[in-house]
Amino acid sequence: MKKISVIVPVLNEEAALPRFLAHLKDFQGVEIVIVDGGSVDRTPSLLQAWASFPERVVLLSERGERGRARQMNAGAKRAAGDVFLFLHVDSLLPRKGVEAIIDALKSPGIVGGAFRFKVDSRHLLLRIIEKMAHLRSRLFKLPYGDQGIFVRREVFETLQGYADLPLMEDVDFIRRLRRAGRVALLQEAVTTSPRRWLREGIYYTSVRNLVLLSLYLMGISPRRLARWYRSEEEEARGD
Repeated sequence: MKKISVIVPVLNEEAALPRFLAHLKDFQGVEIVIVDGGSVDRTPSLLQAWASFPERVVLLSERGERGRARQMNAGAKRAAGDVFLFLHVDSLLPRKGVEAIIDALKSPGIVGGAFRFKVDSRHLLLRIIEKMAHLRSRLFKLPYGDQGIFVRREVFETLQGYADLPLMEDVDFIRRLRRAGRVALLQEAVTTSPRRWLREGIYYTSVRNLVLLSLYLMGISPRRLARWYRSEEEEARGD
C-alpha cells in the first residue's frame, strides 16, 4: 500500500489550527508534515506541542522563507511518502479521503488529482460558488489548491515541485501536472471554511479571484498580480 504524506503550509493560523489538528487525528497511518512560514502568533507553539507523536513533522521557517509554494516544496523534501497530498489549514478531508486517493492511483495512468470543492456554509451564494468550482474542475480540468491536490512523489519530483510564485502556484502546478498524465477529480469533497468570503465579502472575493485567474491565463505575471492583490487587501484593511 502506498504511504501518503499530507503537507500543510501555515502562517499565523492559531485560530484555525485547533480544529484542523483535531480533525487530522481521524487519519491513521499517514504522515502529516506542517510547514510554518514564520508565524508571529501562537501557531509555532501549538505545532510544537502537537508534533510530539510519531508521523507528525513540523518545519518552522524564518519569515524570509514564507510563501505557500516554498513551504510546500520544503514539506515535500522532508516527507517520506510515496504520494503527497497538499492541504490548506482551513480545509478538512472527507472521512474516506485517503482511501479515495489510493483507489484513484491504482490506475497507472493517473499522476495525481484533487477532491471536489465544498464550502462549510449553507449560504446560497457560496453554494453557487461550489457549483461553479465543480464545473471549472470538470470542464477545464483546473482544480485549485483548496481542493486538496495530490500527486505521486516521482511525478512531483520530475516536475520539480511548485514554481516559486507568489500567486497562482496551484494553477501553474496543475497545468504542468496535466501534461504529465491524467488528473483524477474525486467525487469525495474537501470541506473548506467560508472565512475568506465572509471576511472579504462574497461578491468581491469571487469577482477578484475570477479576474486574477483570467489575467494570469492571459499571460500577466503572477508577481505583478500579487502586487495588485496585496494592495487591494491593504486598502480593504485601511492600511
